[in-house]
Amino acid sequence: MIAIDNTLISDEVLEKRFVCDLNACKGACCVEGESGAPLEADELGVLETIYEKVKPYMTPKGISAIEAQGKWVVDSDGDFTTPLIGDEGACAYVFFDEKGIAKCAIEKAHREGMVDFPKPVSCHLYPIRLQKLRDSVAVNYHRWPICEPACQCGSALDVRVFRFLREPLIRKFGSEWYAQLEAAFAYTEGQKNH
Repeated sequence: MIAIDNTLISDEVLEKRFVCDLNACKGACCVEGESGAPLEADELGVLETIYEKVKPYMTPKGISAIEAQGKWVVDSDGDFTTPLIGDEGACAYVFFDEKGIAKCAIEKAHREGMVDFPKPVSCHLYPIRLQKLRDSVAVNYHRWPICEPACQCGSALDVRVFRFLREPLIRKFGSEWYAQLEAAFAYTEGQKNH
């Protein structure tokens, strides 16, 4: 484990290989699970603000779910999450492209310049999950069988989790924090070679 500022980073974040392979998984992380995407408190107001600009990219079922439940919900664990579409397990903000791959309507609106919010940071960071501890934040690698193709792709390309997630890690923790993570990785790799 590595400590940087108020974060504790799991060794797996540095060691595991991972690159999303949407052609293999079809965006399953957006449509499977018991809860929606975890949301940070400051993202709730953002979802309220951007909804009308994201709505044109959403499916009718997603729009119905939002209108019935709200732009965000509190799940059974008491956490803020995106709403789900009925019993399907799909995030209300999901849509499907021409290949049948589940994608994020918020991200599509962002890429087309409609909103300045890329998507919830928990989605951007996946397969990293953050866990608030008393005085710090744990930065952990999350294993999910649906991501096995991403592990295989990451191994074939030799891309570490933290490097695959460089942009969202900088978004969350800043470029100085990320530079320290790269330095810690270089140091630990150097130690292994001695």
